[in-house]
Amino acid sequence: MQKAVAVLGGGIGGLSLTPYSHHCPHHATALFLFLCGGWLRSTRREDGAVFEHGPRGVRPFGPAGQNTLNMLSELGLEREILAVPHDHVASKNRFLYVNGQLHRMPSSLSGVVHTVPPFSRPIILSVLKEVLVSKGKQEDECVHAFVSRRLGSELADIAIDSVCRGVFAGDSRQLSVRSCFHSLYSAEQAWGSVLLGMLMGKLMGSVVPSELAQRAQKERWAQWSLRRGMQALPETLHEVLRGKERVEVHQNTPVKSLSRKPGGWEIKLEDGATLKVDHVISAVPASALALLLPPAAHSLSEQLRAIPTVTVAMVNLEFEGSVLPVKGFGHLVPSSEDLGLLGVVYDSVPFPQHNRRGDPTTRLTVMMGGAWFEETFGHPGEVKEQVLLDRASRVLRSHLGITATPSWSKAAVLKNCIPQYHVGHWKRLEMMRRYISDHGLPLTLTGASYDGVSVSDVIFSGRVAAECLTGKA
Repeated sequence: MQKAVAVLGGGIGGLSLTPYSHHCPHHATALFLFLCGGWLRSTRREDGAVFEHGPRGVRPFGPAGQNTLNMLSELGLEREILAVPHDHVASKNRFLYVNGQLHRMPSSLSGVVHTVPPFSRPIILSVLKEVLVSKGKQEDECVHAFVSRRLGSELADIAIDSVCRGVFAGDSRQLSVRSCFHSLYSAEQAWGSVLLGMLMGKLMGSVVPSELAQRAQKERWAQWSLRRGMQALPETLHEVLRGKERVEVHQNTPVKSLSRKPGGWEIKLEDGATLKVDHVISAVPASALALLLPPAAHSLSEQLRAIPTVTVAMVNLEFEGSVLPVKGFGHLVPSSEDLGLLGVVYDSVPFPQHNRRGDPTTRLTVMMGGAWFEETFGHPGEVKEQVLLDRASRVLRSHLGITATPSWSKAAVLKNCIPQYHVGHWKRLEMMRRYISDHGLPLTLTGASYDGVSVSDVIFSGRVAAECLTGKA
């Protein structure tokens, strides 16, 4: 039986279903409705310089990481990959800015067994003590409480607080450990200890690694990017999609509403057109989908609207020569040090291939805002670019001693770019998917709002959505 499927959303969430369309031979048409360009955005200058305005490096670990590498193989992007191995200086050197100073995070046994600032005692003591801590009885708790309970308040206040700000641009006192760090939660549930769980547990997954994924394991990649920047990935997917038969592309055509009809949906577009489909895969943000659903699905819409997002300011800067006092991936900043500053990425260190041709330069990215954006900068739509540039310059002068004037700069406000999985997020997902099942809605939820915010998580969710639709999952 032939079916028509509409995929809402033109970022990596919607586009990532493209390589898996061969799983759906019985679907006659897929209507891809591009609502936005997504968050993988790169500036490419004629002199060879590349600047990332969203995610800049992808980790290759786990089933999701392997799945993304498999996708790159299918797309023929192997030669585009810029790999950063574990023994690279950008992998070994990661810093925290605490008490007005940069501190290198431990990356060897020596750093774990000895007291290393900003910590007041060896980290190994907290880790060994963790096995004696009783298993938690709560269904979920915030990341900060979980780490405080198992590893101590100092690691929670400094390390995990900073990590949550760097990964989610979020507050560790609100983020869910069950949804944001599921491996830690699962280790405690299965083994009564995070340490024992990590030592004894086995990584489960159904992804068969491609030659590229096997190469990443053999060469011990820590992360990777693409020569033309991360935007090359959605661009390639877009080209593949346009070359497929039975695919109809409605680019930059916003959806106005979804109406439930016998056997499927009626989709009304802002340009006045109407489409009828059998199934909808939504890769748009949860709040955007809530606005499209019919009034009869108000309880589902309420749950979708309850998934918050945060806004991040990204300031890209280029300096003449080598201006960094240290070499590494970058540094994160705990909320106790500076609420509005999330961290600084030393882009030229992991990916010097993105520097311009010719004389040496240094590229940096300052990340600000997140869960504290409005508290720090005010309403996202009213923040002036110069305010962000000035704040970034003060940060670089204070943290890294960089007083030079940048030769190139760009500031952008990424509004509502990262969904926040607050405590109880897993229960909300369960309720939403049960509602869809109980009401027989031909609707699949995918994308960053639900099961992971990283590039690989979002791509993997696209694969799961395609396989669920055909009964493969």
